[in-house]
Amino acid sequence: MTAPEIRLLLLGGTTESLALAEALAGDRRLTVITSLAGRTVAHRLPPGEVRVGGFGGAPGLAAYLRERGIGLVVDATHPFAATISRNAAQACRETGVPRLQMLRPAWSREAGDRWLEVPDVTAAAAALPGLGTTAFLAIGRQELAPFAALKGLRLIARMVDPPDLAGFEIILARGPFSLADERTLLENARVDVVVSKNSGGDATYAKIAAARRLGLPVVMIVRPPPEAGDRADSLDAALSWISTRLTSSEPPH
Repeated sequence: MTAPEIRLLLLGGTTESLALAEALAGDRRLTVITSLAGRTVAHRLPPGEVRVGGFGGAPGLAAYLRERGIGLVVDATHPFAATISRNAAQACRETGVPRLQMLRPAWSREAGDRWLEVPDVTAAAAALPGLGTTAFLAIGRQELAPFAALKGLRLIARMVDPPDLAGFEIILARGPFSLADERTLLENARVDVVVSKNSGGDATYAKIAAARRLGLPVVMIVRPPPEAGDRADSLDAALSWISTRLTSSEPPH
């Protein structure tokens, strides 16, 4: 007897979500639907069905899970995408759909790091005066507003898409970035303080290593706490979680 096909909703937009979608593409037991927020132009679309845009909060997501007959949800959004993760947790509790949060490990402080850890971008902006005169902001265009009011600071911001705000020197680029390139950027621009989210992963870590080697302070925005529930910190762990639930859904032979 053939096992019923399971629909998996993959909340994506990260390197990890793309890798997971590609790894699941050949599994005939699954139909994978990847949901992208649509804030930036996707560098590469995942295989399978793709939807773009929000759900309308937790109630809208719960309605979508019911309407599409979703059997599994994997939240592989950015570690700082707290709103969608909270909505996913609430919607899955309401509908009884099993949920996994795929969360890359955070960066850890190493010898030589000069981190000032702050809870959010507002605190990061407040911390900048006195730390330097040229700041490199590697935080994304959605978080620039608190820095726009700062006076007497040169602000260099790197992002994928241009922002709507003025007052910043903008570098449009998409990672990964090499250590050599990051060090050259910081040196040539005479950066003396870096602002970063603790996103984790390898793609954007080079700026942290470069700051360490140059002895620069880093204003590090700590992650929001993850939602309660099942979590995986690697592709293999996520595939194992999915495989276990697929196996449990198969009818007895």
